[in-house]
Amino acid sequence: MKKRKVGRRIAVFLAALLVFLFINNTSIFSGNGTGSPKFLAHRGVAQTFDMAGITNETCTAERIYPPEHGYLENTIPSMEAAFKDGADVVELDIHPTKDGEFAVFHDWELDCRTNGSGVTRDFTMEELKKLDIGYGYTADHGKTFPFRGKGNGLMPSLDEVLNQFPDKELLIHIKSNDPEEGEMLADYLGNFPNDRLGKLSVYGGDEPIASLKEELPDLRVMSKATMKSCLLPYMAVGWTGYVPKTCERTQVHIPEKIAPWLWGWPAKFSSRIEDAGTRVILVAGDGGFSEGFDSKEDMERIPDGFPGLIWTNRIDRVSKEISK
Repeated sequence: MKKRKVGRRIAVFLAALLVFLFINNTSIFSGNGTGSPKFLAHRGVAQTFDMAGITNETCTAERIYPPEHGYLENTIPSMEAAFKDGADVVELDIHPTKDGEFAVFHDWELDCRTNGSGVTRDFTMEELKKLDIGYGYTADHGKTFPFRGKGNGLMPSLDEVLNQFPDKELLIHIKSNDPEEGEMLADYLGNFPNDRLGKLSVYGGDEPIASLKEELPDLRVMSKATMKSCLLPYMAVGWTGYVPKTCERTQVHIPEKIAPWLWGWPAKFSSRIEDAGTRVILVAGDGGFSEGFDSKEDMERIPDGFPGLIWTNRIDRVSKEISK
């Protein structure tokens, strides 16, 4: 008799726990959200390329699709076009220069995209300005180069970008794991008022992000280390609704293949994390090599009720899909 009572109590407890887990983490009662999706434009409006077999050493400028527009990534015109197309945030890449500035450019070396050669950071900003950043782009295996001669002087400095877009939200990507680069960026950004810093986020290697965060603790940052320190504890205790301190004032990039395993996905998870001052960005696939939601078919996979930012390489295309 006692065993039956104990068994009944355990069954009631487990049933109550399951009901609690469901109600506390379902997004069914959160509605489908309001307004248009929010987008993060990767490198502005850029030329895209075949992702098959891509590695860190692949020269992507040599495998672009036939151009549908005349913009080159990481340039002020491409960022202006992205914001005009509806981007809420634009992502850009930086490298320190030999004369103490930051160049906005993706590649560690110049050889792939430009008519220059060597390591990007070994040049001054003035020297980098003389390069043609459209020199290496080809969609037909080198038969033609549609942007050759059109990219002269288009590599901007970070200073130029921030001056051009004083009230826009930007995501800055540190392309190294050098802690001194984080300190250098902290020295630079430390001159900006808090309201401007509030519109900036920075991600990159663990070491530069750690040194940057130490100098500017209120700046929103992200690295693999900060992601793990937030999401692993959350996956352990997030079923209760509790958000670990390590999830506060940071940024998380959530691959769509992992997202469904997060407690409260999509609406409750996003609401909890954003209430902690953290930005949630949904990326396509498993998150490898900056996969984005770049087509109508991709957009159909975005879950109802997701209120965060959506990573795209084709803001020019998806913005047209939204307006239809």
